[in-house]
Amino acid sequence: MEQVPDGSPGGARVDELHPEQCLAVIEQLLPLLLITCSQIKVFIGRWQIIRTRLDALKVCITDVSESPHWTENELLTDLLPGVHATLLQTRELTRRCTDGSYNGKLLMQSDLDVVATKIKLHVHDLDLLIKTGVLKQSNAIVLAQPGPGAGREEVCLFARDLFARVQIGHTDFKRKALESLVLLLTEDPKNALLVAQEGDMACLVHVLECSSNALKDLAVVAVAVLAQTDGCRHGLVVEGALGPLVRMLETGGSACKEKAAVAIEGFTRDGENAWALAAYGGVPALIEVCRTGATGARAPAAGALRNVAGVEEIRKAMAEEGAIAVLLNLASSDSIHAQENAIECLYALASNDEKMRQMIAGEGGIQSLLGLLSEPATPKSQELIIRAINSLSASIIAAKTLISSSGFLKQLASVLKNGHSTVQQLAASAICNLSFNKETKKALGEAGCIPPLVKMLESKPSSSQEMAAQALSSLLVVETNRREFVKDDKSVSRLVQLLDPRNQTVAKKFPLSALLALSTSKSCRKKIAMAGACQHLQKLAEMEVVGAKKILQRIAGSRLRNIFSRRWRD
Repeated sequence: MEQVPDGSPGGARVDELHPEQCLAVIEQLLPLLLITCSQIKVFIGRWQIIRTRLDALKVCITDVSESPHWTENELLTDLLPGVHATLLQTRELTRRCTDGSYNGKLLMQSDLDVVATKIKLHVHDLDLLIKTGVLKQSNAIVLAQPGPGAGREEVCLFARDLFARVQIGHTDFKRKALESLVLLLTEDPKNALLVAQEGDMACLVHVLECSSNALKDLAVVAVAVLAQTDGCRHGLVVEGALGPLVRMLETGGSACKEKAAVAIEGFTRDGENAWALAAYGGVPALIEVCRTGATGARAPAAGALRNVAGVEEIRKAMAEEGAIAVLLNLASSDSIHAQENAIECLYALASNDEKMRQMIAGEGGIQSLLGLLSEPATPKSQELIIRAINSLSASIIAAKTLISSSGFLKQLASVLKNGHSTVQQLAASAICNLSFNKETKKALGEAGCIPPLVKMLESKPSSSQEMAAQALSSLLVVETNRREFVKDDKSVSRLVQLLDPRNQTVAKKFPLSALLALSTSKSCRKKIAMAGACQHLQKLAEMEVVGAKKILQRIAGSRLRNIFSRRWRD
């Protein structure tokens, strides 16, 4: 180790000086070097760069010395000796350039470039530490790990200090700083937004690609937590977080893959990140995790695929990579979370894409979903299964498979009867899709779908009433279904109530269509009239609502004829 300049305490080695002594020697060296640099007549351009950077270093050293608590910061114990050593190296180069004792121009130019780079790094590190504000605070009071009730300023200061340690400390400092960061993020959810605002996201992304697995494992945990919070994701994506996360999916350990998948699932909640994920090769990597990864990683991987499945080009890529078979297999896994995400992804693939519906049906998707529907793991699972089946039923090919599946119509009627309102609406929507001919409509009626649909006419919300009316308007075309419908004395009146013009939350075309089918029967026309339909129909006809006038003529016309007939007989 080089000796410090003459006049330093006892000719001590650089690493033996106390921080105060080291700073004092640095403050003595800098002004002398600045003067000497300006007087050198060789390599003038390079010395000008060094002089400019020494000026910036002098400003930083002054700020450090004027900070009341700089001696309490352990980072400076590492930083100041490094600065000191670089200044000694610079002094030696000034001597060689002054007396011409260097061995060659190229070698000297290289040495000058190395020193200029070192000084630049020192300026960066010191400036970063100064900007955190921690040198002006007492570590013993402020920089303890903030508790759940910590104030904003305390958390922000602590976060800035942590990111400074991650960037300029040695490996042990970095590890401890990242451990504290993870603890800060997981103890109190509100801290995530403050960390995203105050922390250096580029630094965190850089750690994801460092050579230390211990540091990468901690960084990916922090990124996974930040990715779950709105307002925290953008900065990480802009800094390129998705690239190293995808590489972790491909080459990381089980725990690392799980956290990487969790982070990617969070990032893909923002739709604009779907293309970025695809550009980094994330889609096939996620599919592979769903196929062969550990259970903990499969669930978030399927969730990420669900999030990006709305993009047509990505759907095609998923199909080409064999995602459908992988998702169907995952839908039967023991992990409820993985199962639900896989089903939801299948639904996202089938929505508004006829080709995908046919592919899922062709891969045995309907049989798989029906098997899950017989014993759903949770109420949420039941809803997701029905949602996926409803989406598939929009395909005539899939609808025919559903109709011919043993026991399915009974299952559908049971869901319609016992499910919560969202599930009932989905089941009613599926009935609309399955009612593609009279045979299927009759089969749906025979399976027991009519009574629960009638009950839905009075349920909340109004969207349930409308969907029930739509399903009934299709089923009541069949005579046997009409007979089933009128068995309940209240069924007609429930349908008529939806005609009230004051009720603007339900589209009138569906109850009108159902009543039009019922009005083919004389006994039904009488029930419709007795339920008070004429008053509503008259108002709807005046409002020129399609179908209202036709039904009114059927009902009122029949009543007038009966009145005249009785008078003639009398």
